[in-house]
Amino acid sequence: LNIEKDISYYVKVADALTTKYPNIENLKSFKSYVESKKKLAIGSPAPEITLNDKDGKPVSLSSLKGKIVFVDFWASWCKPCRAENPFVVSLYEKYKAKGLDIFSVSLDFKKEAWLEAIAKDKLSWKNHVSDLMQWQSPVVALYGFDGIPFAVLLDQNGNIAGKNLRGPELEEKIKELLAGTH
Repeated sequence: LNIEKDISYYVKVADALTTKYPNIENLKSFKSYVESKKKLAIGSPAPEITLNDKDGKPVSLSSLKGKIVFVDFWASWCKPCRAENPFVVSLYEKYKAKGLDIFSVSLDFKKEAWLEAIAKDKLSWKNHVSDLMQWQSPVVALYGFDGIPFAVLLDQNGNIAGKNLRGPELEEKIKELLAGTH
């Protein structure tokens, strides 16, 4: 079984087992694992993120509802993230007029390094946020990832339409969502 595709089955099993055997530690951790996966299941509303932008003003992910949103978790010190940035920039340029937006969440610690990377990589969209707490940021636990780059694609209603899509697969999903054929 695939936890991404069969999440409702996992939820039923976890609920039934933890009800029948409430004191077994392994089942408690299994249930919390399933709960964390359920939060990010395809079709679920994306957990809200509100962090400060480059100017210290709070920006909420939900403020982008109505657009297809690529939520990109990255950092200036992350080489694979930086290597991916030119492709993300090309997608943004290609689809921004059709309704694509990007919400970049940085796991940087130093504001200067973060801002320098945005400029150097020509990340021209306006939604760049960070609490400058690296892995201690609450968004890491909220979205349940342990490595970056990590990304979530949201539909116009703010629901999760894809996770960790890259390259042509990401572009195809964006085209599909923009065409309204998901």
